Amino acid sequence: MATLALMIMPVPCVSKVPRVDETVKSLHQLGFQQETITVLERIAANLPGMIFQVIQQQDGSQFVVYVSSGCRDLYELEPEVVQADPEVLHKLIHPQDRTAFVESIAVASATLTPWRWEGRIITPSGLKWIQATSQLETQANGDIFWDGLVIDITDRKQTEAKLRESEARYQAILGAIPDLMFRISRDGEYLDLKEEGANVTLNREEIVGRNMWDLLPSDVAAISQEAIAKTLDSGTLQTCEYQLPTPLGIRDYEARLVVNATDEVLAIVRDITERKQAEVSLQNLAQKYSKAFSFSPDPITISTLAEGRFLEVNDSFVKLSGYQPDEAIGRTAFELNLWTNERDRTLLLHEFQTKKVVRNFEIEYRRKCGKILTTLLSGEVIDLDGIPCILAVHHDITQDKEAEAQLRLSAQRDRLLTKTLVQIRSSFSLEQILRTTVTEVREFLQVDRVFIGLKDLQLKAKTVVESVDPNYPSVANWQTNDQTCLQELRNILTTNRVRVIEDISQIEVSPALLAHYQQFHTQATLAVPIMLGEQLFGALIANQCSGPRHWQPIEIDLLQQMSEQLAIAIQQVQLYQELAQLNSSLERQVEERTTQLQQKMQELAETQRVKDVVLHTVAHDLRTCVMGNLMVLQNLLKSQGAGEQGSRGAGVQGSRGAGKVISASSLSPHAPSPIPHSPIPVSSSIIERMIQGNDRQLGMIDSLLEIHSCKEQGVVLNRDLVRFSTLLQAIIKDLQPMLSQNQANLTNLVPEDLPLVLADTTRLQRVLVNLFTYSLQHNPPGLNFTLKATVENGMIRTYIQDNGVVLSKQECDRLFDLHVRHPQTPCSTDIGLKMYLCRQIIQAHGGDIGVISNRKCGLTFWFTLPLT
Repeated sequence: MATLALMIMPVPCVSKVPRVDETVKSLHQLGFQQETITVLERIAANLPGMIFQVIQQQDGSQFVVYVSSGCRDLYELEPEVVQADPEVLHKLIHPQDRTAFVESIAVASATLTPWRWEGRIITPSGLKWIQATSQLETQANGDIFWDGLVIDITDRKQTEAKLRESEARYQAILGAIPDLMFRISRDGEYLDLKEEGANVTLNREEIVGRNMWDLLPSDVAAISQEAIAKTLDSGTLQTCEYQLPTPLGIRDYEARLVVNATDEVLAIVRDITERKQAEVSLQNLAQKYSKAFSFSPDPITISTLAEGRFLEVNDSFVKLSGYQPDEAIGRTAFELNLWTNERDRTLLLHEFQTKKVVRNFEIEYRRKCGKILTTLLSGEVIDLDGIPCILAVHHDITQDKEAEAQLRLSAQRDRLLTKTLVQIRSSFSLEQILRTTVTEVREFLQVDRVFIGLKDLQLKAKTVVESVDPNYPSVANWQTNDQTCLQELRNILTTNRVRVIEDISQIEVSPALLAHYQQFHTQATLAVPIMLGEQLFGALIANQCSGPRHWQPIEIDLLQQMSEQLAIAIQQVQLYQELAQLNSSLERQVEERTTQLQQKMQELAETQRVKDVVLHTVAHDLRTCVMGNLMVLQNLLKSQGAGEQGSRGAGVQGSRGAGKVISASSLSPHAPSPIPHSPIPVSSSIIERMIQGNDRQLGMIDSLLEIHSCKEQGVVLNRDLVRFSTLLQAIIKDLQPMLSQNQANLTNLVPEDLPLVLADTTRLQRVLVNLFTYSLQHNPPGLNFTLKATVENGMIRTYIQDNGVVLSKQECDRLFDLHVRHPQTPCSTDIGLKMYLCRQIIQAHGGDIGVISNRKCGLTFWFTLPLT
C-alpha cells in the first residue's frame, strides 16, 4: 500500500529517483544486511501481492525505497517503471475512489496510525479491487517510513457482490412468497413464523411459544406431528395436506416440511383451496372432454407430430376409416394407406410446424374399403409428456362435396337452359337454335357426340345438326328410309320418352340398329324425343364413343328439358311463319285503312278550317253587335242623366230612387220623334245591368278569341327585365279603384329586394286583375287581401290571400281548367275563361299557378315565376 501512497503523494523536491543499486545502498545505510535484503526479495516474490517501502521526508519529498516484483501481476507494470515514476500508480486508481484514497493517506500521515484502504484500479486487463495496508514509523531524523503490502481482492469482492445479490434475491423471494413459514420443534412447539404477505387469523404473540396441539384440531395436529417426525428421522422433504375451518369457510392447506436444525423443522404452509377446486373442475372437465372425445360425431385423432403415428382415435374415426382402434393405434396414416395424395401430408405438416394451428384443411382420405372421402381437418399441436402431438378433428364433407358438384351441374344446366330459352325467344332461325343446342349440350355432358335427328315430309329420318369429337365419325347428313328401323326407334322413344343405354353390348337390338351403332362407334347413348303435342317430330341424342358410360339423373333431366325447349323453338318458328303470312295480309289491310284515314283527316282538316272561319265571323259579328249595344246604352244613360237635370230646372219632379224612366225613342240617336201617347219607361238601373251584361259578353267573346289564338299560336309574350316588387306596386296602384269600389283592403308584404324577372308586364297585370276580380265577385264588400312573395329554388313565389269564402278540393283542382261549368256554379263562364287564361300566361312564363282553400284563412292564390 506504500506503493499506493506513492501514487498519491507528490515528489516535488526529489531531483532524481534512486536507481536499484542506490536503493540497495540506501537499505544498507538503513542497517539492512545483504542476507536480509535477499530474504526480503525471496519472500516478496512468493507473496500474492506487492510489497513496498517508501520514505516520506520532513520537507515533503519522498522516494520509493523498494517495490517487489508483484507489481507485474497486480499493476501490470515493471518495478523499475514504478520506481522511476510513482505517479503511474496514481493514474490507475478508479476516478470514483481517488478522493477516498487521498483522504486516507492524509489521515495516516497526520496521526501516524496504521493505514488501510480498499479501492479499484483500472489496468490494461480490466478492473481490479485491491487492498493496501502499511505501518508508519517515524525515523530519528523526522522522516516517516511507510512499510506495507498491496494485495488483489478482486475475487473476494466479486464473491461478496454475488453474495449480496443472492441475499437480496433471497430476501425478495422470501418477501414475495405468500405462504406461511413456521419453525417448529420436534414436539410441535412453534418457535418462530414468517407471516408477511400471508393470510393469518392469529397474531404472532398468539402462536410463537405455543404447541400446535393447542391451536390445531386434533386430527390436523396428529397429521402434522407425524410429518414432523418423518422429516427429522429421514432428513427428507415431507408433504401433508389438511383442512381447517376459517372465517371464509373450510380451506385446504398443504404443508412442506424440511429439516432446519437439530430437532427443528421449517414448515411452509400454502392455501391450496383454489387449486383443489381447480383440480376438481379439471377432473370434471377431463371427464367431459373424455366423453366429448369418445362420443363426438366427428372423427378425432391424436398422433405424433414427427411421424404421424396414431396414439388415440375415437369411435367416429373407426366408423369413418373402417379401421378398428387396435388396427390404427401405433401405426401411421401411410401404413394404413389413408392418404390419397402424399402432398397433402407435406402441406399439413408444414402448417402445423409453422403455425401450430390448422383450420378447415381439405383432405381426401381412403377408407379401408377403398372408397375416397373428403374431410375438413382442424387441429392443433399439443404437448403430451414432452412429445409434440397433433390433436385433429375431421369433418366428413363427402356428401357436401357431392351436393356441391350437383349444385354446380344444376347451375350449369340452368344457365344452359336459360341461354337456350333466350335464343329461342330472340331468334327465329331454327338452324341456329339447333346448332347452338348441340354444341352447348356436348360441352355440358362432356360426351363424344351430340346430334339432333328430325323426321322429314317423306317420313324419313335424317341428322340435322351435330357436334362431334374429331376422333370419331360424323353422323351429319345421315338419313335412312328403313321403315322397320325407324318404327323401332319411334316405338322406343314414344313409349319410354327417354332411351338410356350405358353399354350397347349389354342390350338386344335389331341387326340394322346394331350395325348403325357399330358404324358410328357408339358405346353408350342417351336419347330423348322432341314431341310436338303427341306427335314425334325428332330426337336429341348424346353418344359416348370411347366406352360405356353411366348417365346421371341430372344429365337425363337436362336432355329432357332441352327437348322441350326445342319443341317450343320449332313451334315458335312455325308460328312465326304463320305470323309472317298474317302480317303480309295485315299490311295490305293497313295500307287500305291508311288511305281511308288520310281521306278522313283531310275532311276533318276542312271541317276545322270551316269552324275557325265560323268562329271568327260569328265572334266578330257578336263583338260588333255587343259594342254597338254598349255605346247606345251608355249614351242613353248619359242622356237620361242630363234630362233629369233639365226637368229639375224646369220644375218637373222626377221619380224617386231607381224609378227613373226614359222614352224608348232615346235608345237610338236616329230614332224618330217619340209618340206622345206610347212611351216605354226604362229605369237607369236596368240600363246599368244591361251595360254590365254586355260587358261580360264582350269579355267572354274576347277570352274565347284569345283562347283560340293560344291554342293555334301559343301565348305571345313581350318580356322585359323588371324588378318584381316595383312591378307589383304599379299593378296594385291600377287595382286600387276596383278595390275601393268593393270596400276591399290590401296589405302589401312583398320585400323590396326581390331579384329581377323577365316578364310581360301587361299580361302579368291581367293575371292579378283576374285573381282579384274572382275574389271580389264571389264575396261581399269589405274583403281583406294580403300580398306576399318569397324566393324558393330559383323561383319567385307570389301569394294573394283573402278572408272570403272557400272552395272544395274538386273546385280548387278544376278552377284553372277549361271546361263547361254548371249554370249554378259560383264561377261563371266568363271568369272561368279568364282563370284558364291566367294559367296559360303563367305557364308561358315558365311558372305554375294554383289555389289553396282553408276554412280558417279563406283562399290563397299562388303563382311562380323563374328568376333571371
